[in-house]
Amino acid sequence: MVDSLIENNRLWAREKTRVDPDFFSRLVRQQAPDYLWIGCSDSRVPANEIVNLDPGELFVHRNVANLAPAQDANYLSVLQYAVHVLKVKHVLVVGHYGCGGVRAAIDSKDHGLIDHWLSPIRDVAHNHRHELSAFDDDNAKIDRLCELNVIAQVRNVSVNPIIHSAWVQGHQVAIHGWVYSIANGLVTDMNVSVRSMADRQRLFDI
Repeated sequence: MVDSLIENNRLWAREKTRVDPDFFSRLVRQQAPDYLWIGCSDSRVPANEIVNLDPGELFVHRNVANLAPAQDANYLSVLQYAVHVLKVKHVLVVGHYGCGGVRAAIDSKDHGLIDHWLSPIRDVAHNHRHELSAFDDDNAKIDRLCELNVIAQVRNVSVNPIIHSAWVQGHQVAIHGWVYSIANGLVTDMNVSVRSMADRQRLFDI
């Protein structure tokens, strides 16, 4: 099975150079994406394909349930490199409906180490417990929590010192929150884009 992946790679590379002979030589020369994607590790959510961008056009960070926790050195390193070195113009926080991580965060089962990672989602659920308790359908409740989690992570990114420093230095970087539907392939904008400290104050009162 692994050998078939190598063969797939060869076919992919040949097709890329057939359509665009300079494709790989351009990639070698420079990485200059305008976008940082912070998304879920779910194998059904392929970042580049969803927004129809080629390699080199999207800097990607993925983890379970698309979290942006202030204590995670991996995420912080990616954010710092994307904002201060690559000078991305947009940070896309992208969750997806039916997220297994979001569901696991609030069910009563023991999942081991992942339960610690998912604790921020339990905080989001607690903060919105009255809204979520109104849902009779469990799937609808999970989908709403997926949306609320994306909004919470946009807030986390917007208050990060890395972003604050970029704004102070005059770098215009915007943070956006989207939720992707595996069922139809479409993204929904949560309308919580943060482009400045004024936007952050207006949306999150911070």
